[in-house]
Amino acid sequence: MSATQISAFISDSTRVRLERLVRARGVTKAHVIEQALLHHLQALDELPEDVILPARIVLDSSEAARLSDLMDNPPPPTETMKRLFNAG
Repeated sequence: MSATQISAFISDSTRVRLERLVRARGVTKAHVIEQALLHHLQALDELPEDVILPARIVLDSSEAARLSDLMDNPPPPTETMKRLFNAG
């Protein structure tokens, strides 16, 4: 099997998690990255686009302020939400 080397920047927290995983499982970083990429590509091929949620959501400053306000002052639950949370 031929192979191609790629390079990518990842966050420090992701690097720490990756290193912890490879030590615990006894596999290489290359193996983990290739398997993750294959799973991701397969999901993109097989799932409708609207059900794939991004791992991170980027907000502009006004969206971030609105989200922060909603978290600090959440609206009251709707009747539908009450039924959903009380249904189990």
